[in-house]
Amino acid sequence: MSSDLNSPVPIRAGEELPLERLSDYLHQQLPDASGTLTVDQFPHGHSNLTYLLRLGTRELVLRRPPFGNRVASAHDMGREFRMLSRLHHVFSAAPRPELYCEDESIIGCPFYLMERRRGLILRKTLPAGVTIDADLAGRMSCALIDNLASLHAIDYQAAGLSDMGKPEGYVQRQVVGWIKRYGQAQTSTVPTIDGVAKWLSENLPPEMGATVIHNDFKYDNVMFDAADLTKIVAVLDWEMATIGAPLMDLGTSLGYWVEATDPVPLQQTAFGPTALPGSLTRAELVDRYQERTGVNVPDVIFYYCFGLFKLAVIVQQIYARFARGHTTDPRFAHLDQLVFLLGKQADQTLHSGKI
Repeated sequence: MSSDLNSPVPIRAGEELPLERLSDYLHQQLPDASGTLTVDQFPHGHSNLTYLLRLGTRELVLRRPPFGNRVASAHDMGREFRMLSRLHHVFSAAPRPELYCEDESIIGCPFYLMERRRGLILRKTLPAGVTIDADLAGRMSCALIDNLASLHAIDYQAAGLSDMGKPEGYVQRQVVGWIKRYGQAQTSTVPTIDGVAKWLSENLPPEMGATVIHNDFKYDNVMFDAADLTKIVAVLDWEMATIGAPLMDLGTSLGYWVEATDPVPLQQTAFGPTALPGSLTRAELVDRYQERTGVNVPDVIFYYCFGLFKLAVIVQQIYARFARGHTTDPRFAHLDQLVFLLGKQADQTLHSGKI
C-alpha cells in the first residue's frame, strides 16, 4: 500500500498558528505534554482547517474554523467537540476528542483537539501504489453505505445526544436554510440552481423519523484501513453532524456520488473514486441502504437533488470566500464552475426522473 496515508505537509501561507501561545496553553492543559511543539497541516478539506500537532512523541489533531469565516453557526467548534465527546462511545469510527478551547486569545478563534487516527483516505486520484479492482470497488462501496446505515442505527437518545438537534420540521428547515445560505454567498446568477431551489421548496416529502446524521458523508471524509480497504477505521469532519432526517443524509451522500455514465465534466469534479469499475451506482447504493436499514426510500429524486443543491451551496460559500478576498487558496479559484455543473446535474435529474 502507498505511504501516503493522509500525510501532513507544511502549513499554507496565511493559515499559520501562533506556536508560542499554543505551546504554552497545551503544556498548561495537558498533564502529559512534553517536548517542543511542532505543527503541520493536513492539506485537504475545504472548510474547517485541520493540523497535526506533535508534542514530544505525542500526536494530536487540531480543528479550527477557516480564516475569513462569515458563517459562525457552520463552524461551531464547541458543538463539534460535544458531538464527538458522546458519539465516540457508541460509534467506533468517531475519533475521540481530547480538549476544547473557547479562549480566542490562544490562536484567534475557538478550537479543539482530538486523537489522531491513521489510515488511507481515498480521493478522486488514487495514491501511488494503490490499485482497486472491480471486486474491491464494489466491496468498498458497500462498506461506505453500510457504515452510514450503522450511524443511522444509533439510539441517539440513549447516547445522550438528544440536545444535538431539533428533528421536528428538519426537512423544511434544511431546504429553507440552504436556500438562504445560497443567497448570502451568491456571486452570480445560476438559473438551474434557482430552479432546483424552487422545486425543492414545492416538493417537500413527509418527515420520516430522526437519527444521528453526519451531513457530509463521502469517501474523502472516511478513513480506510490501509491493509484492508473494505474496513473503515474513522469517519472525519463532523462539523455539520446533528439529529435529523436520515434520508437527507443519504441524499447528501448521493449528491457526492459520481458515476462512470455521468457527464465527463462532472466526473472530473468527483470527491472520491466513485466511478471505478465495479462501484455501486447511486440506485444500487439506495437499494443497499434499504436492505441494511429496513427503511424504504421514497422520493429519492428529492433527496438526490437536495444533495446536489446542498453541495452547490457549500461550494458557493467556499468560492465566495475566495472571490471576496478572505482566502487566497488557489484550490478555490474556479469552484464557481462546479456550482454550474451541480445545478445542471440537478436540473437534468428533475427532467429525467432518474438518479
